[in-house]
Amino acid sequence: MHARFAPVRDCFHDLLAAGRETGASLTIWYDGQPVVDLIGGSRSGDGPGGEPWRPDTLVNVYSVGKPVAALCLLLLVDREKVDLDAAVDRYWPEFRTSATVRQVLSHTAGLPAFPVPRPATAVADWALLTGDLAAADPEWSPGSVAGEHAWTYGHLVGELVRRVDGRSVGRFLAEEIADRWHLDLGFGLAEADQRRCADLRYGDPGWPTRVLGEPGSLRARSMGNPAGGQDLAVLNSPLWRGSEVPAVNLHATASSLARLYAGLLAGGVLDGVRLVSPELIAEATRVQYDGPDLVLERDTQWTLGMLWEPDGSWGMGGLGGSSAWADPERGYTFAYATAHLAEHDRVDELVEALHSVL
Repeated sequence: MHARFAPVRDCFHDLLAAGRETGASLTIWYDGQPVVDLIGGSRSGDGPGGEPWRPDTLVNVYSVGKPVAALCLLLLVDREKVDLDAAVDRYWPEFRTSATVRQVLSHTAGLPAFPVPRPATAVADWALLTGDLAAADPEWSPGSVAGEHAWTYGHLVGELVRRVDGRSVGRFLAEEIADRWHLDLGFGLAEADQRRCADLRYGDPGWPTRVLGEPGSLRARSMGNPAGGQDLAVLNSPLWRGSEVPAVNLHATASSLARLYAGLLAGGVLDGVRLVSPELIAEATRVQYDGPDLVLERDTQWTLGMLWEPDGSWGMGGLGGSSAWADPERGYTFAYATAHLAEHDRVDELVEALHSVL
């Protein structure tokens, strides 16, 4: 690690020493090169006796996976197999809502919650959940307002990929992106990869109730169905790890996420391999919606799959504290992947340390 970035390393170790972090990885690229690559804590539970976190430990990063799912569909846009402004039903005839592909990608399609209450086991039934969405009535007129499609995003994007390409979004990601850019991440893990996963754990017992917000609210409906999305017994199970729930169950290392964003920041090329055109990246990282978000309950600026921040950075944080993004102004990409489900203050402090040395 470059000596210049020692304050970031010290901050990471302080979080572990204080017990505010119990298992995580952190990778930062600056000026096109990896400059920080840290792991710490345990991948199996809270105690010091747990199995240590390893460089190839995968962890569920929740919504950090949304831009990854979006990128699968955007590759098909770049190859002129999908038109951003076409109605979804051009590719998915059973789909009843009048939303366009662009509206799906920018969280304005009006389908932020699965309409039919489903048990946790439904995460393994792709056809059931996409069928629910196809038949649903939108919560608002598509394009009129945004609401993070918290659980539904990956099924909307992923079914478009499947209808156009024939492959599941998990297989498309593996073959078209992860293999070509050497990224250790995926939706719907094979058994061998499941054995590398860190077990999620609560940073505090009130976390699962707190993140859902008011019972019956749009936020609670968006994040609470299918059941089990904040339940450790579900999240750490082979059912969850082996299913494709692309809005929330990307399993990844921080190093692969920082590497992915480095390729995007470089205009779609990594190690000489071009994945997408610079024009596609410019469109995908441009603000598509600026206004209130009914699920996040705050003002947001959505690109095609990512949140855009006032400092010009683009990426996505996940429930529980994982986060990954690119900062074009400062020239870095940042990825934090944690098993310790709590707030985003850990990332805030790491970023403060990073910005202090740039």
